[in-house]
Amino acid sequence: MASFSDLPISREVHTAIQDFGWETPTPIQALSLPALLNGEDVVGLAQTGSGKTAAFSIPLIERVDTRRRGIQALVLVPTRELATQVAAEMTRLARNTPLRVLTVFGGTAMNPQLNALRSGRAHVVVGTPGRILDHLQRGTLKLDAVHYLVLDEADRMLDMGFAPDVQRILSHTPKDRQTALFSATMPNEIRSIVHRHMRSPLSLQVESDAPTVDTVEQVYYHVADRDKTRGLRSLIDAERNPLAIVFRRTQHGAAKLHRQLERDGYRVGVLHGRMTQGQRNRTLSDFTSGRTRILVATNVAARGLDIPDVTHVINYDIPEDAETYIHRIGRTARAGKGGIAATLVGESDLAAFEQITRRLPVTVRENRLPIYA
Repeated sequence: MASFSDLPISREVHTAIQDFGWETPTPIQALSLPALLNGEDVVGLAQTGSGKTAAFSIPLIERVDTRRRGIQALVLVPTRELATQVAAEMTRLARNTPLRVLTVFGGTAMNPQLNALRSGRAHVVVGTPGRILDHLQRGTLKLDAVHYLVLDEADRMLDMGFAPDVQRILSHTPKDRQTALFSATMPNEIRSIVHRHMRSPLSLQVESDAPTVDTVEQVYYHVADRDKTRGLRSLIDAERNPLAIVFRRTQHGAAKLHRQLERDGYRVGVLHGRMTQGQRNRTLSDFTSGRTRILVATNVAARGLDIPDVTHVINYDIPEDAETYIHRIGRTARAGKGGIAATLVGESDLAAFEQITRRLPVTVRENRLPIYA
């Protein structure tokens, strides 16, 4: 499969794919889409950022009959943030269809989820195992009509202790359903799920599509500590409408920088640990949809976020160590795209930044801020 136009999919989904600007499928999409569209079970070994959300969402949209009421497809994910991201991308892919996607996860009020489930209007549920099982035990969610099931980031779900919940949830679904499982690794617990709950699955493996020195341009800028915010604004202004994540170390620092940038007229959101789940959801929705173009975040956003169009990661504050640096810059250059990782290095940051760069496999290039040009 060399192009999305080779796929037997509806005009509505083709149009949505074109709206995303996608031309060539990623490796995991090229391998899994034909099999999933053909009704086969698939086990895909792939990293985050590989394009797997579209790989399982496109066949799901095609296979759900929107004329029928009730839940026909279930997507299990390990975290609330990932549920929000998956549902947002799926909704965009289904924008030209009547498909309705409902997110179900803990940390939010139960009543809106109950009302949405009782209405019967949702066709797909994307959720975390704990809250899904809670609804099953309450009798507020029925999975007997599910014919398409996805386990996304299965190894992370098991690492978080969800294996018993996942097994119980699967037992509530029809045995003849189609199942897709995606994971970065294949521990024995996942092999057991595959053996017990999948029908002669096609096993697919692609090399990690995680960012490398080939896909992320890494630069740093010397800046006076007092000039950091001015230097950040000059970086943002020098780019053409970037979609950027700006990292700060503390919640207080993130909130303060957010206020400053908002006051200066930038379309900016903030993500940190003191926010309610509703606030976090709105922030991520605004950023993934492009309503905001800058996301100021603490490290709570560094792991697990998979937003494919992020063009820049900017370290306003130096990360704690090389591992944190790598995870931060991994928020750009997703799904084979390029990206820029920029670090603002103040006078007080020099020693810490030198320690980090000594542990990196590449030399981070020095550049000059526009304010000092």
